[in-house]
Amino acid sequence: MLRVAVVGSGPSGCYTAQSLVQQDPGVLVDVLDRLPCPYGLVRYGVAPDHEKIKSLQNNLRTILEHERVRFLGGVAIGPGGVPTARLRELYHAVVYCVGAATDRHLGIPGEELPGSWSATEFVSWYSAHPDSTADGFVAGARSAVVIGVGNVAVDVTRMLARGVTELSATDIPHPALTALAASGVTEVHMVGRRGPSQARFTTKELRELGSLPDTEVAVHAEELALDPAYLDPAPLPAPQRRNVEVLRGWAAGPSRPSSRRISLRFFLRPVELLADGGRVGAVRFERTVPDGRGGVRGTGELHEIEAQLVLRSVGYLGVPLEGLPFDPATGTVPHLAGRVLREGTVSPGEYVAGWIKRGPTGVIGTNRPCAKETATSLVEDAEILAHKNLPGDPLDALRAQGLDPVEWPGWQAIERAEAALGASLGRGVVKLRDWQSLLDAAHGA
Repeated sequence: MLRVAVVGSGPSGCYTAQSLVQQDPGVLVDVLDRLPCPYGLVRYGVAPDHEKIKSLQNNLRTILEHERVRFLGGVAIGPGGVPTARLRELYHAVVYCVGAATDRHLGIPGEELPGSWSATEFVSWYSAHPDSTADGFVAGARSAVVIGVGNVAVDVTRMLARGVTELSATDIPHPALTALAASGVTEVHMVGRRGPSQARFTTKELRELGSLPDTEVAVHAEELALDPAYLDPAPLPAPQRRNVEVLRGWAAGPSRPSSRRISLRFFLRPVELLADGGRVGAVRFERTVPDGRGGVRGTGELHEIEAQLVLRSVGYLGVPLEGLPFDPATGTVPHLAGRVLREGTVSPGEYVAGWIKRGPTGVIGTNRPCAKETATSLVEDAEILAHKNLPGDPLDALRAQGLDPVEWPGWQAIERAEAALGASLGRGVVKLRDWQSLLDAAHGA
C-alpha cells in the first residue's frame, strides 16, 4: 500500500490525486492544504460573478470524496508547520502543488504609495481569503488604473464596474459587497505595454466587459493601429484574432450613455506613480511601439492617467519552499517529468505539479495533463518507493505533533456555516472571511 501526500488542494493537487488513484488501485492519497478550505484558486482566485467556473468545485469535490483520498486542511508545510523532511518520513512520496504564491512588481517609483495595490490583494479581499488584511481599496477613488491585459486584469476591471445587484447574488463577503456598493469609481483604465494582438486575456473574458449594465467600453483606435497584426489579423492564431475582432467592434461602434466607463489602452508602459496628497493620484506612462522582434521599445513620449486606485496585474511568481531546490529565474522547482531534481539528479519520492512545476501559465484545465504526467512518473517509481517503512498512519503522527487537521466533515461544517451566514443576510451562500470563523465552524464551536 503506497501512501502519498499531495501538498495543495487546488486544481493541480486534486487532479494529481485523481490521476494517482486512477493509475494505481492500491495508493492512498492525503491532500494537505495550509488553509482549512479546499479548492485553492477555484475558491480564492475565481471572481464571485463567474459562477460557471466556480462550479468546477463540484468536480474537485468528487475527487476529494474518493474513498482512497483524504483531505487534511489547516496543515502548513515548511517554516512554522511540518518540515518537508518530516513529511518525507511520513509518506512514501510527496507531490508539491503549491502554486505561485506571490505577484510580480513593476519596479517603478511610487509603486508603494497608498492606493497602489497588487491585483492579488484585491482578489483576495473580494474572495474572502483568510490571509487578507487589506481594505479600503475603493474608498475615495473616482478613477482606477489596472496595469496588465490578462484575465486577472479583466476580472478586477469587471469587478470594479459591477453593480451591487449582480454581486449580491454571489458569495462575495458582505464587507466587500458593501464597499463596492458605495464605490465612487466611474472610470477604469486597463492598460498594456504591448499591442492588442499580444494581450493575454481570453475572448470570452474580454466580451464580458461589453455586457456590463450601464457601462461603456472605449478603445483608442490610434493605439490599436500601432499594432501591425491589428491592421491585418488574418495570420494571427484564432484566439488572438478573435480578441482583435472584438476590439475592432468597440473601436467602430458608437458609445452609449453610461454612468461607468472602461477604457482599454495599449502601447503604454508605466514609468512612475505620481503622488497627490500623500497617496497615488496618477500614473505616468511612456508610449511604446513595436520593435519588430515581438517586443516593444519606448519612444520617450509621456502620458498621464488620473487614478486614485492602481492595481498591478503583471503576473505571479513561485516562491521557495524550505527544503526543496528552487530556480529563482523561473520561480519553479527543477524537475524531470515531475520528479524533483537536486543538482541535476532525481530526488527519490519528491515530485511537483502545477505552477511550481511549469510556472504560472495556462488555464485551470492545463493542470490536468500536467498532473497526469507527474502521477505517471510517481506510479512508475512505486515499486522502489514502497520499500520504505513508514511509522503508521500519517494523521496520527500529525496529531501527535499537536496539529488538529480539518478533515472532510470539518469542511462540510464550514459550508453549512456559510449557508447560514448568507441566509441571515438575505443572500445565498456568503463566505466566511477570517481564520477564526473558519476554524470555529470546522471544529464545531
